[in-house]
Amino acid sequence: MQSAIPISAKPFFQEYIFSRLDPREHALLVIERILAYGNRVEVRWLFDFYGISQLQKWVSENGSRLLPKRRYHLWCVVLDLTPEMAQKKSVWSH
Repeated sequence: MQSAIPISAKPFFQEYIFSRLDPREHALLVIERILAYGNRVEVRWLFDFYGISQLQKWVSENGSRLLPKRRYHLWCVVLDLTPEMAQKKSVWSH
């Protein structure tokens, strides 16, 4: 399993020093950016590195707030989450 963030994802982290990003330490940021902007290679790495259950948890807890709306709904479908399920943990939910 490759642990380094794919170099092709570097443009997603322009405000950071890419070489200092650690995928374990900065997991929330890395997952957000790759789910929002990644292509097949980067997304494949994301699934290999974090696993589906961690990605499902991230989308459930953070996706509705941090991802562009269309990407959020795409990942809900891909990860077999309903948007209503994913939004239950949102602070703004009723």
